[in-house]
Amino acid sequence: MNDGSYYAIVLAAGRSTRMRQCKTELPWLNGTTLLSYQVGQLLLANIQPIVVLGPQNCDQCIPYLHVNQWVINPFPDSGKVSSILVGLQCLPKTFTGVVISAVDQPRPVRIYRSLIGIHSRFARPITVPTYRGKWGHPLLFSSCVMPLLQTLTEETLGLRRIVKRLSPYVQPVEFDTPTVLMDLNTPEEYQKGLLLALNEANRKLPSDTTDRKADPEHCQRF
Repeated sequence: MNDGSYYAIVLAAGRSTRMRQCKTELPWLNGTTLLSYQVGQLLLANIQPIVVLGPQNCDQCIPYLHVNQWVINPFPDSGKVSSILVGLQCLPKTFTGVVISAVDQPRPVRIYRSLIGIHSRFARPITVPTYRGKWGHPLLFSSCVMPLLQTLTEETLGLRRIVKRLSPYVQPVEFDTPTVLMDLNTPEEYQKGLLLALNEANRKLPSDTTDRKADPEHCQRF
C-alpha cells in the first residue's frame, strides 16, 4: 500500500500501425492482455488507473474495465499529447502523484511500488526508472507539476519539454532489470519483451534478452 493518492494515465488510444494489430489485446503473462496486465499491476500497487482509449478500440476494451477506469479520446490521431490531456481531466483536484505510461510499456507491480516509495521519500517533481543509467518508463509526476502538464502541446515536444525544464530536479531510480526500458512498438519488440517478462517472472534476467536497440535516445522518447 502507498501512503498517498496516486493515479496512472494509461495511453491506449493509438492505432498501433507499426504493430499491425491493436496492442491492447496482445497476450501477456498469465492469460492477461497488455492492457489488463497493466491495469492489474497498477491496482496491486494501489494506483488508480485511468485508461485512455480511442474510438477504434473502446468496444473491445471497455467490457473488462471498471466504469471509473476508462475515458475515450475522440481524436487520437492528434497525437499522444491529446490522450494525456484527456487523462489529466479525469484527475481529482488533490492527489499525490500521477504515473504516465503507454499500453505498450507493461511493468510489474514492484516497479510501481519502488517508484512510489522513492517519490514519497524525496518528493521530487519527477521520478524516473533507470537501467544502467538509461532513463526508462513510466514517469511519475508529482502533483506540483500539474500546471505544466496542462500546457502540453505536440508542437513543444510534449513531455520532453517538461522533463528537460525540470531535469535538475528529476529523481532517478536504478533497477536491476531492462524491463524499465521496454517499449513494444513492433512485432519483433513484442516478442523480445514477452521473453524478458517471462524470464523476470521466473526470477531470471539474462543480459542477452535486453533490447540492444534501447539507446539513450530511444529510452528517453517522451
